[in-house]
Amino acid sequence: MPIATKGSSLEVSNLKVLKNLACKIANKIKSGETILLYGQLGVGKTTFARFFINHLQKKTNSEITEVPSPTFTIMYEYVAKKKLIQHYDLYRVKNYKELSNIGIFEDKEVLSLVEWPEKIKFKPKNRIELKFKYSKKFKNRNIKIKLFGNCKNYEF
Repeated sequence: MPIATKGSSLEVSNLKVLKNLACKIANKIKSGETILLYGQLGVGKTTFARFFINHLQKKTNSEITEVPSPTFTIMYEYVAKKKLIQHYDLYRVKNYKELSNIGIFEDKEVLSLVEWPEKIKFKPKNRIELKFKYSKKFKNRNIKIKLFGNCKNYEF
């Protein structure tokens, strides 16, 4: 039974629910597709990425790696068997020209996770957008899910 479908919202204050969603998405998504992670500082974007990447590594019997926030390096690469995963954090990127220097979305066979995608002018066609949001009193977190291109038929 799906826990979320396109355009739905999911309460993810409990880390088990967030991990479950990350694993379900990791089981569906294919190389060449992108996950865009929107939301405030500390809302769970990097935690989602960590659950997602480590699940793919475990599933493919690859080495489980640490998944830190790429805020200062802008991008980290991970391997899950033959899948290459690029995890970007665009928080410190100031303009579109800087993005062209890092080569984001150049390799069509890479699975990309992008934090702070608001800084990207042209979004990839085949993508999942996860919009993390705190409740008014910062007690709960929700994710709104939107699916585009080949990802439109996914159910989580």
